[in-house]
Amino acid sequence: MFKLFRVLRLFILLCVCMPTSIILGGNETDHLAMLSMKAQITRDPMLVTSSWNDSLHFCQWEGVSCGRRHQRVISLNLASRNLEGSISPSIGNLSFLRIVNLSNNSFQGEIPCEMGRLFRLQVLDLNSNLFGGQIPASLSNCSNLRVLRLSNNKLIGNLPKDAFTQLVQLHMSSNNLLGSIPPSFGNLSTLKLFLAQKNLLEGSIPDSLGSLKSLTYVSLSANKLTGTIPPSIYNISSLTALEAPNNLLEGSLPQNLGLTLPNIKRLNLWGNQLSGSIPVSISNASKLEHLDLSLNNFSPGVAVNFGNLMNFSWLSLFTAGLGTGDANDLDFVSTLANCSKLSVIELQENNFGGVLSNSLANFSTKLQYLTVAKNKIFGSIPEDIGNLVSLNALDMHYNQLTGSIPNSIGKLDKLQQLGFGKNKLSGEIPSSIANLTLLTKLWLEENHFRGNIPSSLGNFLGLIELHLNGNNLSGSIPREVIGLSSLSISLDLSGNRLTGPIPLEVGNLRNLVELNLSYNKLSGKIPTSLGSCHTLEYLYLDNNALIGAIPQSLSSLKGIEELGLSHNNLTGEIPKFLNSFPFLSILNLSFNDLEGEIPTGGVFQNATAISVSGNNKLCGGIPTLQMQSCASKNARKLIIPIVCGVLGIVFALSVLLLCWLRKMRKQSIVASCLMDSSMDMSYRELFKATNGFSSDNLIGSGSFGSVYKGILHPNEKAIAVKLFDQENRGASRSFITECKTLGNIRHRNLVKIINACASVDFQGNDFKALIYEFMENGSLESWLHPTPQTSVAHKQPRSLNLFQRLNIAIDVASALNYLHNHCDNTIIHCDIKPSNILLDSDMTAHVGDFGLARLLLQPNNELSKSQTSFVGIRGTTGYAAPEYGMGRRVSIHGDVYSYGILLLELFTGKRPTDDMFIDGLNLHRLAKIALPKSVMEIVDQKLISVVEEEETSKANSKTQMERKKFIECLILILRVGVECSEESPRERITIVDATKKLHLIKEMLLGRRISTNVQIA
Repeated sequence: MFKLFRVLRLFILLCVCMPTSIILGGNETDHLAMLSMKAQITRDPMLVTSSWNDSLHFCQWEGVSCGRRHQRVISLNLASRNLEGSISPSIGNLSFLRIVNLSNNSFQGEIPCEMGRLFRLQVLDLNSNLFGGQIPASLSNCSNLRVLRLSNNKLIGNLPKDAFTQLVQLHMSSNNLLGSIPPSFGNLSTLKLFLAQKNLLEGSIPDSLGSLKSLTYVSLSANKLTGTIPPSIYNISSLTALEAPNNLLEGSLPQNLGLTLPNIKRLNLWGNQLSGSIPVSISNASKLEHLDLSLNNFSPGVAVNFGNLMNFSWLSLFTAGLGTGDANDLDFVSTLANCSKLSVIELQENNFGGVLSNSLANFSTKLQYLTVAKNKIFGSIPEDIGNLVSLNALDMHYNQLTGSIPNSIGKLDKLQQLGFGKNKLSGEIPSSIANLTLLTKLWLEENHFRGNIPSSLGNFLGLIELHLNGNNLSGSIPREVIGLSSLSISLDLSGNRLTGPIPLEVGNLRNLVELNLSYNKLSGKIPTSLGSCHTLEYLYLDNNALIGAIPQSLSSLKGIEELGLSHNNLTGEIPKFLNSFPFLSILNLSFNDLEGEIPTGGVFQNATAISVSGNNKLCGGIPTLQMQSCASKNARKLIIPIVCGVLGIVFALSVLLLCWLRKMRKQSIVASCLMDSSMDMSYRELFKATNGFSSDNLIGSGSFGSVYKGILHPNEKAIAVKLFDQENRGASRSFITECKTLGNIRHRNLVKIINACASVDFQGNDFKALIYEFMENGSLESWLHPTPQTSVAHKQPRSLNLFQRLNIAIDVASALNYLHNHCDNTIIHCDIKPSNILLDSDMTAHVGDFGLARLLLQPNNELSKSQTSFVGIRGTTGYAAPEYGMGRRVSIHGDVYSYGILLLELFTGKRPTDDMFIDGLNLHRLAKIALPKSVMEIVDQKLISVVEEEETSKANSKTQMERKKFIECLILILRVGVECSEESPRERITIVDATKKLHLIKEMLLGRRISTNVQIA
């Protein structure tokens, strides 16, 4: 027995002293599994797996961690490495694995069911990839799983019914998951975090979730959930956030909600069908920070005392049916004065009555957004409203306010939007309003203001919209105001008592969409400088005392849709150029002293679109107008039918000839590479150039096909070949569209098409391809979000500095300006996004991919009518304009929206589809909230790192000044992005205006401009 003991002791000593690799036979299993994982990684731009070879023990490989005792893999962390490929089923052999983090990559395929063998697994993080298929049921075998993150993928199918008994966090948001929430989730007794927003979940929320007594955060927003929120949910005292907005939930909130949820911080249920009253007990939820119950059907009355909520920062109750119109409707507002962290109050469209208490002036100085618009509020504006020094937006329009605007308004020097329109305010516009130099929008319309228009309004160099219409303003129009070149959306001075001529400075409004000077007492001639306002779409000069002829210079206003010149003293003939305005749909020339023959082309062909009554010297026109015949026509009554007939025949033949020429032109573009060779040769040449369309030559893929790099022989010229997927129904149309579009336009910032080939491949299948100049630096997407398409030659992640980004922004804006304003027909790109912006060797940006482009050949009234003739053409999610989702026509305003999102992404580094954008937050709103003080918090960290490196290398006295200029430039740039991406098309600036502002910012960056507030804001 003693000998046996000695033998065992010796064996133990030998085991301790022997090399680990000899003792642990499981090492080789892990080694082989890791090599199998490496083999499934198809792209590795950051060379993460370059260390995964036999020169190092696998425990020393990058991203791999092993346990000290057994030298087995316990952690695999490859997050944010821009990897592409799939997960090898061999991962199931890493039996000691506890943590897997592959988040923020481009892994695709299905999640291997073999992962269910990892019984030690505690954390599985696959967020932000391209995984498809269903969630493997086998994962429920991972009995120690604590954290499961699968958000922002392409997963389908139902939520897993089998419970993960030890789960603490469950992230499944932003997928395509279907079905209902399984009642079995009520068995996840340790669950604290449950995120399932932005899916297709339906049915009711199971009552069993109420048994999750450890639950702290639940988000089910943007699904299709119905029924009521189970009462048991409101009894989870540990809850800090309950979010289920944008669903179809109904029922009422429990009156004891504030007592049963003592730890609640975020209660977000907007956009449902909730009813009943808002619980008074919310005043007991002392930790509440964010309350959003907007867009529901609550009963009138808000009796909540918010004064106890010391951390309260956000109150949104708009369009919730809470007002009765009575004087005490707003009593609850005064209780907000104790909320020192309050930043947002949204109470619009509730039918609230009552007055605004003077306590409003004592609200938090952190308040940035206050709107009580579209209610029945009466009384005066609080005298000390100027105490709210952090306000960015103040909107009180469409109420019954009386009195004057307090002088203290001038203290709100951070205001960007101010709305007092459609009230009963009186007095003069206060001079102190001139201090609000950051204003971009000012609405004072339909009140009783008197006196002159202050010329100091011309100090608002960033103003894009000004409404002073419907008041009692008198005197002349200040040159400083009508010459404010920043105005781009609307200038409305109508319905006042303005006198004198229209100043010549009106020609400075080169970017304006709407100008309304009607219903005044303006005199003199229509200034010829008005012809410089090339972007005008709506021009109203009616009901004045204007004289003279309609100037020929107005012929340059090609984009006019509505033109009102009635009730003046205009003379002369109706200009022929009005015939040629392609978008003109409403023309009112009535009650003037015009003479001569009424044209019959263009808008004059539609009797309901024009009005010429009250001009006794006019004659002719289409028969429907029932005007007297012109004398010359009566004299040659028999000749005219003959001439008209001949002209009609000539016109018809001309149309047929034109159609034939266009058809031949299209065919010549498509077959341009087939003229000197057979179809087989055309395909053969491209096949050879791309090495048989090898995957090694693949540089990108899109909805209609793939792009390959090729080398044309014998001159060794690098090309990019866009191969269209003929199985895609839209591919052929996209091919023709891109041929037609790029074949007729030329600009330094557009990709240049070299050739187009329509042929057959070696199997006789249809083959269509476009050949472009090769762009050495790839797409903007690959720089902002380095992807597997980034060259492996770049060992460090590439980054763009401020100057490069600004140049790219200007290049893209210049291209859009050319497409919108300088082509024979306006071209709408429809798909502006980083992957469609290509960079050449000099980092010059070129806009590409015109597969969705549209020619604007007829009037576009998408801003005023819900037309749906282009339904289905919506670009890419996140970049497509909101109005496209409602079936509106495509327009240049849609391209401007996409450009605005691109500009914000370029400088924040955040995609518009980022997982952070939930519950109404999007890239536009993030930037808008951050401006101007918090800009550095949202700017791309890679951009900040580049600046910090430059500062470190310089380390001189100019560094602080340059950093200040850097921040000022960022503020101005992001402001342009916000102005381009406004939700309403009418509120967006034009691409011309955006281009101009970016050029000014570039000049400032180069040191040519000093005062940003004066010259660029």
